[in-house]
Amino acid sequence: MVRGSDINFLIMDYLVTNGYPLAAKKFAVEANIQPQADIESMQERVDIRNAIYSGDIQSAIEKINELNPQILDCNSSLHFALLQLQLIELIRTCTSTPNGDISLALDFATSQLAPRAPTNPQFLEDLEKTLSLLIFPAESLSPSLAALLDPELRKTIANRVNEAILHNQGAKREARLRNLVKLRAWAEQKARQMKKDVPDKLDIGLDGDTRKANNASDASQHNGDDVVMQEQADVDPMIS
Repeated sequence: MVRGSDINFLIMDYLVTNGYPLAAKKFAVEANIQPQADIESMQERVDIRNAIYSGDIQSAIEKINELNPQILDCNSSLHFALLQLQLIELIRTCTSTPNGDISLALDFATSQLAPRAPTNPQFLEDLEKTLSLLIFPAESLSPSLAALLDPELRKTIANRVNEAILHNQGAKREARLRNLVKLRAWAEQKARQMKKDVPDKLDIGLDGDTRKANNASDASQHNGDDVVMQEQADVDPMIS
């Protein structure tokens, strides 16, 4: 039997790790628990995430460098991904009108991404794909190119940035709840491969404590900065 206090801890850990300070504060009050981390220190991660979600990648990069320049200096892949996303946002803007000026996007690609592309074959491939967005109309893009314009890419990059910041600060990159769900999924897969008697659908096993999870959900949906969690459908597919 899972104790309510353990579930409370997992929920709080999820909110703190994924950067929802206001939701964490409200849940701490409702569940009568003490957060295991300084909630106020999460605000930098919140601001960076929100900047990426809104497409303001330059602001996000500046905030990351203000926090610690080593985060991007030591992670060329993440830095390139952010610059690529910034180029995508420029292309999104210039192609939104029939006579949009593409010179800003080309200048940015030339000055910021082209010098980095030769250092990694994947960088070169990603740059070529991104520049293809200037050639083909949005309605005729292949699935791989259309994915570059999908807002889901912003979420993916924001998650990578959040994990990089946590790692730089000496914290774990992923919430314990997500790790537990991964472990459970792995165990279920292994059991099925071994032809064990496993039900077609397994519940996560927290049914008796859904009220606590609902409290966390309510907290995330009714607090200022954290409202982006609801508006951007930022629900972890691993635990939804």
